[in-house]
Amino acid sequence: MLLVGLGGIFGAISRFYLGKLFAHPYPWATFIINSSGSFALGLLFALHLSDWLWQLIGIGFLGAYTTFSTFGFESLQLIEQQKWGQAISYITSTLLTGILFAAIGYIVV
Repeated sequence: MLLVGLGGIFGAISRFYLGKLFAHPYPWATFIINSSGSFALGLLFALHLSDWLWQLIGIGFLGAYTTFSTFGFESLQLIEQQKWGQAISYITSTLLTGILFAAIGYIVV
């Protein structure tokens, strides 16, 4: 549990600062964070890390770094603002890119 928490601290801090770099009306920060996190998780999964490294990086760091809740909230904000094209684009591209990047991360090993 300590490893998950330690990784989570650094993942949350990384997500916070990276999110500040991409402040934009379209939720680019969350898109980039979730895409890169999906790639990293696919890569780590393919590497068959030891349990302690998986807990530290896979569960802790990447669990705190990526965020499905923010993705859902930002999607609802776009829908509430009746930005239908952006909402559909964001939802579709996030889901497809997340799966694709996880697969690429897995394959490149």
